[in-house]
Parts: sequence; structure tokens; C-alpha cells
Amino acid sequence: MKLSELIRMSLRTIISSPLRTFLTMLGVIIGVSSVVTLVSIGQGTSEQIAKQYENMGTNLLVVTATGNGRATQLNYDELMNFENFPEFQSIAPTMTKNGSNVKYDRTQEKYNVIGTNDRYFNIIKANIDKGRNLAPADLEFRSNVAILGSEVAKTFFGQLNPVGEDINIDGVVFNVIGTLKEKGSNIGGASVDSAVIVPLETARRQFKLGQIRTTYVEAPTKDDIYTAQDTMKQYLTYKFKSDTGFVLTNQDELLKARTEATNTLTNQLVAVALISLLVGGIGIMNIMLVTVSERTREIGIRKSIGAKRRNILLQFLVEAVVISGMGGLIGLALGIGFSYALPYFSPKQTTSLSFDIGLYSFLFSVFVGVVFGLYPANKASKLRPIDALRSD
Repeated sequence: MKLSELIRMSLRTIISSPLRTFLTMLGVIIGVSSVVTLVSIGQGTSEQIAKQYENMGTNLLVVTATGNGRATQLNYDELMNFENFPEFQSIAPTMTKNGSNVKYDRTQEKYNVIGTNDRYFNIIKANIDKGRNLAPADLEFRSNVAILGSEVAKTFFGQLNPVGEDINIDGVVFNVIGTLKEKGSNIGGASVDSAVIVPLETARRQFKLGQIRTTYVEAPTKDDIYTAQDTMKQYLTYKFKSDTGFVLTNQDELLKARTEATNTLTNQLVAVALISLLVGGIGIMNIMLVTVSERTREIGIRKSIGAKRRNILLQFLVEAVVISGMGGLIGLALGIGFSYALPYFSPKQTTSLSFDIGLYSFLFSVFVGVVFGLYPANKASKLRPIDALRSD
């Protein structure tokens, strides 16, 4: 008997009991759709993380001073001298005053104020929208000038150009010299969109800020960042007389760690989903055993008119594979549908479909049908014609 005839025979049997067939393949449907959906979520999350790090740059090192007292203070001039080393491209020390009262006209809101230098925007990959960047003269003369993040500019000025206007920050008047294009939050959730940026020494003097706590370091390439990290660690250990009191955060290492953690979680979820596929396989085996017992007389008639053992085995094996394959196709369609629909219900969640995962999930569902359909098919093929014909 040809394979096409076996498939048509299986389809006729399946169509004759649609409810039982659907319940049989339900485990496979759930398993395949779960695998496709979970992998698409995992890959989407990995891509989202990679994009966030890419926005900050994987050749970025963040130096954070955690100690207190003069012994653990970072000196601006000493930090800037590192730009003379080949493994350092740009350095931007920063000071931050959280929750400052920013006022324009009758509107007042609380925003973070960041004191830094003219390298800061290039390092964090932020772009000027209107106006200009901080200039060396602004830093040298401690000018009361400010650059507004996109959210701050929209809050106070809407669609108007704020360049040249004066704003009040904690009672100090600043002249707006520029605004930033919208950038979005970084991997830690912070955003320069909701910040006001002023010259470093201006922030220190006007807001009575203490020491430099955070410094952004950009290396020429991703490979140079590890050399820069070692150099900075040696300097800080010597300056602080200890290897504590500071934290060095390598963006490339963070990206690898977060991606690895996401992939591990995705793999664990996929493993759980595959269990439902196996459970679906057990369901197929049970139903096929029932089918064999229901069709014992049919098996006896076929054998008595010349059907060989392999014909009976193939008949029931193909039927099991068709059931699992149909379940795999339905599950694949549902998984793709869920993956496309999820971002509409949860805009912050991104998904990324993989053709390979869809193909492997379907092939695995077919494999489940072969494995769990083999025992019932083998049992049917071993029935003796005389015993089968005696069956009611």
C-alpha cells in the first residue's frame, strides 16, 4: 500500500471522530505553540537588551565611587588625563542632583540635574536636537547654561524652541542653550530624556554637590574596554589604597551576562513546554491503543485477505504520525499568532520569530508521533488473524 493511500485512510479515520482526534492532539498543540511563543519572547527580549546596550555602546565603562571621605574622592583633572592613553577615547565625569525643582513661567516639575562635560553626549550616544552642546568655555567659566532632555523640553515648552529662554533650578537661573533628541531609557531604566544637563563645576558650586561619583569612560573599540578597565582598576586601587570603594561596570560584560541569563531562562521554559509535548505523545499512544482494540476485527479481516505485518504496522503508525503532525501544524500556527499578538497587548514586550525553531518544533511533534505510535502499531501488527476475527 502506498504512503499516500495510508495518509488518506488515516485522514478518513481522523475525520470520522473529530472530537476524539482534537483531544488526542491537544497536548501536541499546546506543546508546539508554547515552544514557539516562549522562544519568540526569549529572542525578542535578548534583542531588546542588545539594542539597549547598543544605544549606550558596548565599549563603555562606568566607574562608580562608593566610598566616603577625601580618600575616595575622584579628581576631575586626573580622570581627564586618561584620555592621553591609547585605550581611552573619551571621559565624562558626572555629578547628579536628584529631584531638583525645575521651574519655567508657572510650570514647576522635579527632574534630575546632571553636571558633566562636553564629552558626555557622545559617550552615551545622545544627540542634540536644537541649539548646541556644552563648550569648553562653559566648563571653564562655570556658566549657568543648561541642556534639556526631550521630556523636560516638552513639559515646559511643548513644540516651541526653548533655546535662549531662562529656567529656574532650585532658585538658580540657567539659560537654555540646547535640547536633546528623544533617546529612551538605558538598561538600568534611567533616561537622559527626563534630565537637565549643566556644566560639571557649575553643578558642584550652585547645588553644593560633593565629589564625583560616576564617570563614563569610552574606549576606541570593544576589545580596548578590557584594557581600559584594568588600567582604571590599577589607578583606583593605588589612589584609594584599597581595591574596595569603587565599582567598574563593563557594558560588554553586562550584555553577555544578561543575554546568557535570558537564554538560560528561555531554555528552561522551553524544556517545560517540551514536557507537554511528551504528555501529548502519551495521549496519542493511549488513544491509538483504544483504536487498535476497537478495530481488532478490521485487522483480522485485512490479515486474512493477505495484508502483511508491516502493512498493519504502517497503517497505525502513519495514523499516529498524521495526528501528531496535524497537532504540530495547528500549534505552530497558534504560536506564530500569539507571537504577533503579544506586543499589541503588552507594548513593552517584544517578540522575534525564528523559522528554525518553528521547523524543529513541528519535526519534534512528528517524532513524538513516531515514538508513541510505534507501540500501538506494533501491537496491532502482531495480532493473529484467527484471534482478531473472533473479537466482537
